[in-house]
Order: sequence, then C-alpha cells, then structure tokens
Amino acid sequence: MLYKKLVRPVLFKINPERVHDMAIFYGKLFGHFYPTRKFVNLFFSYQNNVLEQEIKGIKFVNPIGLAAGFDKDVNLMKILPEISFGHEEIGTITALPCKGNPKPRLWRLPKQKSIVVYYGLKNPGCQAIAKKLYGKKYNFPIGISVGKTNCKETADVDIGIKDYYQTFKLLEPMGDYFTINVSCPNAYGGLPFSSAELLDQLLTKLDNVDTDKPVFVKLPPDMKLEQVDETISVCDKHRVDGFVISNLTKVRDNINEKDLKGIGPGGLSGKPTRNLSNKLISEFYKKTNSRYIIVGVGGIFSAKDAYEKIRAGASLVQLITGMIYEGPWLIKSINKGLVELLKKDGFANISEAVGADHKNNTENDVDSNEESNNVNNIEENNNTGNNSNQDNQSKA
Repeated sequence: MLYKKLVRPVLFKINPERVHDMAIFYGKLFGHFYPTRKFVNLFFSYQNNVLEQEIKGIKFVNPIGLAAGFDKDVNLMKILPEISFGHEEIGTITALPCKGNPKPRLWRLPKQKSIVVYYGLKNPGCQAIAKKLYGKKYNFPIGISVGKTNCKETADVDIGIKDYYQTFKLLEPMGDYFTINVSCPNAYGGLPFSSAELLDQLLTKLDNVDTDKPVFVKLPPDMKLEQVDETISVCDKHRVDGFVISNLTKVRDNINEKDLKGIGPGGLSGKPTRNLSNKLISEFYKKTNSRYIIVGVGGIFSAKDAYEKIRAGASLVQLITGMIYEGPWLIKSINKGLVELLKKDGFANISEAVGADHKNNTENDVDSNEESNNVNNIEENNNTGNNSNQDNQSKA
C-alpha cells in the first residue's frame, strides 16, 4: 500500500524509460554491497521448501522469475534473489550491440495495467555480456534469452540464423538455461521464425551447438491454434526442452482509443496478455502430454494469477509489469500466497500443482468412461438375459 499510494504516483509522473533506468541503477548499487543486500533481504525475502523444484537438473527455490526484457544489460543478478526471485532471464541478447528503436519506446496504460514496449531488443551485444558473465556464479539460476540483432541485415533468413547461432554458441557456458526468442514484436522484419518452416531451419542450426543445458522457445501470445500443432511438430524434431509462453501481444482491439492517445507502436504487456497466455499454456500442456516444460509469462499481479498459470501447465512463471504496478513486495507476496493456495488444495509441493486443472479433467474423463462402460456392461448383460429367455421360450 505504501508503494501504491505514495511511491507509484510519483514514479508514474516520470518518463517510463527513465524510471526503468533508475531501477536498474539502484538495483545494481544495492546488489553490489553485502550490507545492502542483507538489508533488502530482511524486508523482501521469503523461502519455503514447498516451493522448491528441480527441473532439468536445475534447482529452483521458488517458481517466480524476472522475465527477459527488464535486465537488458545484466546488472541485477545479485539483488534479485534478495527480493525473493527464484530465477532470472537476462536479455534478450543479440550477436551485435543494439541501441534499440528510437525514443520514446515505453508508455504506460494504467487502466489496463499494461506497458506498451517498443525497445527493439536494446542490449550491449553478446561479446560484452560474455565478459560480464565469464567465471561468475550467482545465487539462483540464470537463463539467457537469445535473439537476432534488430537491423535490416538480419531480416535475411540465413544472416538472422547465423546471428542467433553466434550468440548461443558464445554464451552457452555461462547460462543455466537458454531461451530462443522468436517472438519479439518490435524488431526489424517482424516474426519470421515463428513460422514452422523457418523455425525448423533455425533450430536445425542451433542443434549444432554442443550443450546439455535446457533450451526453450519463447512464443507470441497471438498464435492461432493450428500454429500450436505446427510448432510442437517442429520442436519434436529438435533439442527443445520447453516453451516460454508468452511474449508481448500486438492486439489492441479491447482498448479505448482515448487511452491510446499519444501511445506509439509496440507490444502490450501485463493484463492484456493474461488470458492469451493462459489459453496457450493449456493448449501446449494438453497437446504435449506434459513432456515439455512450460514457463508462464503474462499478466501476473498476484499469487492467484501465478497459480492459474501453474495449474494450467506452467512449472515456472515470470513477470515484469506486475512488479512495476504493485512494487517489489509483490514477489514475496506471491510466494507466500502460493504456499497458502497449495495447502488449501492439498498439494505437498508446487510440482504437484503443475497442470492440475487438466489432471482433474483427465480423472473425470476416466470416471465418465468407467461409468459408461459399466452402463454398457449392464445393458449387455440385460440383453444377454433377454436373449436367453427368448431362446428358452422358443425351445419351450
């Protein structure tokens, strides 16, 4: 309440990108010194064994992560564990340094609890990131989001694939897992690798990187249902361990034109992505029989929002916009709330809740089938009995 009543109104009068830069500056500063880290930990930290999971050999103390797109220059790895984050995805990182799209490139939509993002993959490039990460160890898992440099040259498919490959190969020793971002709506050339054919070409090249670390594909929320089947079919042929669902949405149909006045191009984060993301998580979970790990992103503002994604099929969740609107206390609040929700539903560990909505449906389907079979058996027995009586009457 302190943040929402006093701090946020002040911050929301300042240019959004400037506030973002301030958050990075102070996050880096507080993370640099042991006393300040422990001071932050005192107020923001929360741990509970119920939230721990091991996924693909990686231990996560809780399922809440900072999504890619916030820590573009890799400055927050020391402070984030102190405010109860269980992991972070840095980047998106590209082969070449990228200044991003022209300013302004961030806008707020308070009524929709959304941020319009048009950064355009701003980052210092994979060489600079490699120097920062080389030989470093952190207190939680680090994922690296890999994209292609936002420039005219990488619109060429072959050049774009080489761009992805260069970044992935260079940074492979430094991340705990990797996300191949094929869904940024703000880069030159659109989303060519979200198509099945080009995604297949990209993953074929990336299969050549020697790694035993988990690889995820980050998808757009605006996918059509037929694209889900195509994407799964492609990923089944490659070294893909899961999906990050989802990125920003380009859909603005449900937003009043007055609210969009002065708002530039870009994708929408936050609440407008919530239902789109949840629907896709459910589709991918059901259609893959849970053989892929799913990371749920989009519209998480409470423990309930996170739990929805987990029950829909997500093993991990990530957020940015919720923290901007609710404050850094949100992460601790979500983790505490998840423990209460798990206890209420009778789960001993967070992993038991993953996909629970569909497991219940499956059990109901099984019960229905068993009931149907029992009815059929009774009818068959009755028919058999009737036939026997008829035969006996004939014989008589």
